[in-house]
Amino acid sequence: MTDRKHATGAHPLELIPLFRRWPRSALRNLLYTGVWSSLIALFLAGVYLMFAEGRRGFLEYFAPVWLIANLVGYLIHGSLAALAHVLRGWPARARGLPAALYRGVVIALCVMLGVAVGNALLNGVDPLSYLSRATVLAPLVPFALFMAGFMALVLIAGERRIAAETLAARHSEQIAAAAQLLAEARLRALQAQIEPHFLYNTLANVLSLIDGQPAQARHMLERFIDFLRASLTASRAEHATLGAEIDLVGAYLDVLAVRMGARLRYRIEVGAAERALRIAPMLLQPIVENAVMHGLEPKLDGGEIVLRARADGAALCIEVSDSGVGLTAKAARPGGGVGLANLRARLRSLYGPGAQVQLLENQPCGMTVRVLLPTEMGSPSTTPLP
Repeated sequence: MTDRKHATGAHPLELIPLFRRWPRSALRNLLYTGVWSSLIALFLAGVYLMFAEGRRGFLEYFAPVWLIANLVGYLIHGSLAALAHVLRGWPARARGLPAALYRGVVIALCVMLGVAVGNALLNGVDPLSYLSRATVLAPLVPFALFMAGFMALVLIAGERRIAAETLAARHSEQIAAAAQLLAEARLRALQAQIEPHFLYNTLANVLSLIDGQPAQARHMLERFIDFLRASLTASRAEHATLGAEIDLVGAYLDVLAVRMGARLRYRIEVGAAERALRIAPMLLQPIVENAVMHGLEPKLDGGEIVLRARADGAALCIEVSDSGVGLTAKAARPGGGVGLANLRARLRSLYGPGAQVQLLENQPCGMTVRVLLPTEMGSPSTTPLP
């Protein structure tokens, strides 16, 4: 685990924003080490060319420097990864002076070894006998210390960048979590309250039916109790199933159907598989409430509400359609129910960009509110269903 964590960690090349686009992996870091070493070789060859005497071409400088730079780069890469495994991840957890000294020593030794071995190969000399000469290694010490200091600065800059990004991400997560909790609290407080007109009208209808139509009064009161029980359960739950939400909507529409009579008809077209899907509680009832108040009630002969749901891959599409007055007519009670703006804000806080609310006009009359939600069957999808 520790060597994998090191192998997939930050790379000095990530100081360049372009190279942060690819996700971290051991293979990517190996490739980045070659690119990083080649860039250093390009810089050193350019410096040599500027100060060298003679008319040698750029490639004559670049080729040997490139070989030595890659030897050094992969020696550092392999040594740090191997030592992280042997030391069980201590280097990754270390901070401050111990970590700086550890890395400085490892990098300096790798620089000396890589430069010496590279020169031995280029000169056709046995690397072991070459390394045994003190006259060869001694001049490499200042260069090795310089490169160790340079790499230490690069690594420290990378660690500080990662620490700053991590802190910013945590702050963003905390702000988002607080915003979601606030939105949920406000919505729960709003939705836990029964709409006063609905409550008063229901109780008044029950009273008016008790003498002449006791069976209807009993049915209306039973469905009203079902609605209250489901509303209370939903207001306290963090998650619900689509089936439970549909049962809540069904109880609500049954109560209204007694009061509105033939002016309210409804159909629910949802399969068993879709009913089992989890969604946020109290999403459907406000949409249906708006469809009744702003769509059917202003219309003299009422109309029909159709609730459909279908799952398509990683998205769940829920549609509430009505054959009411549509967008052109004035709402019966402005501000009644939960508006689409509140619904969009709630979905954004719960699902992020993976949720959508679409408002469609039906022909010849009425409206359709389409809600697209990411399901637990896959990743959130922002592609609208047809």
